[in-house]
Amino acid sequence: MSSPIIEIDRLSKLYRLGTVGAGSLRESFGHWWNTRVRGRSAEDWSGRSKLKIPAGRAGPRPNTMWALRETSLTIDEGETLGIIGRNGAGKSTLLKLLSRITEPTTGRAVIHGRVSSLLEVGTGFHPELTGRENIFLNGTILGMRRREISEKLDAIIDFSEVGAFVDTPVKRYSSGMTVRLAFAVAAHLEPDVMIVDEVLAVGDAAYQKKCIDKMRDVASQGRTVLFVSHQLSTLANLCRRSIWLHDGQLQADGPSREVINQYLNTGSEHTFRRVWGSPAEAPGDATARLHSVTVFCDGLPTDNIEIDREVVVEIQYWCLKDGARINPAFILVDKIGTPVFSSPNLPSARLGKDEWGYRPHPEGLYRARITIPGNFLSDGLYRGHIALQTDASQLNAWEENAVTLMVHDTGAMRGEYHNHWMGLIRTKFAWHTDKVE
Repeated sequence: MSSPIIEIDRLSKLYRLGTVGAGSLRESFGHWWNTRVRGRSAEDWSGRSKLKIPAGRAGPRPNTMWALRETSLTIDEGETLGIIGRNGAGKSTLLKLLSRITEPTTGRAVIHGRVSSLLEVGTGFHPELTGRENIFLNGTILGMRRREISEKLDAIIDFSEVGAFVDTPVKRYSSGMTVRLAFAVAAHLEPDVMIVDEVLAVGDAAYQKKCIDKMRDVASQGRTVLFVSHQLSTLANLCRRSIWLHDGQLQADGPSREVINQYLNTGSEHTFRRVWGSPAEAPGDATARLHSVTVFCDGLPTDNIEIDREVVVEIQYWCLKDGARINPAFILVDKIGTPVFSSPNLPSARLGKDEWGYRPHPEGLYRARITIPGNFLSDGLYRGHIALQTDASQLNAWEENAVTLMVHDTGAMRGEYHNHWMGLIRTKFAWHTDKVE
């Protein structure tokens, strides 16, 4: 049984908002006297207005707020923990406290082992030192011997893909190069706890995948990974367990997909119709613009779909340039952004014929419909993106999360399969069995 490597007990961080310093010692003393002794706000002594503090986050004194409040949890050795929440929820504050970048106001966090953090581009790097020198600097900070660092030097440089520039000062690196080297250092110097914030978004898709694979490898070696990302599908695949922070407080802690479901279903807007009244306000360009997108089930506009019912998504669009070949496309993703399918209205990508599919359009308003059969999608929340393309190569309009589909299980198939159906689709396939002997 794994033992706890991180123990967090009622951890809190209070920040003061507004002007932190003053122009002179006299003004600084006056600020301290007014806010601490006389209990007056910064507005009383400086004339500056106070910043608005979200409800429930106000601190004990004026112009203060809790970035993190009374957070307690235990993280076991070898765990990969995802941390989700909206901007300003307290995710980065928690990581900075665990990395000892800032001190808690109340509570405590005990970490049994060495911590390597990758919180911002260039975290822990000295800009005047070369990449090679920074590798040794980071390793020394982690408590490693020079010989240990030297043994891993080639692997770090190779993984970072900055070999040609490793003896160049880091201040001359691009943000992508800096992130690649910082991640390579953090992953290869064998910390007991590896903390990674959203900085991986700076790298390209291929390098992001490489980093995710490396974090899996780190976790498989028994080390602990804390991962913050807004890319929920990536987080769900990497982390078995996740926590959700909201307004500085812990809202949920459990299996990643369950926590993500709670996070996405809280305050999320469900819509079965989007309408743009005129081309001037609609997504698109001088060739084509969207007019509306509507979800139909049984002939009625709705986003509540029974699992065995046929769904029709109707896309209306304007052709603004005579003779343009406009092809709408519908892209369906699940609640954490994993693509389910994409369907453009092209001869090679559709069933049957369509009168206006891939044909020159006279100017005017058009209506295209795509039909999703019943017993195709599994139950859950889905979102639809809409695109308009010209000649299958030019993207003229794009609307992300235009509509939602909430598919409900009727129970027709669930009871026959352990009360849970794995996968994003639930299509019925043909089976045939023969008796061999």
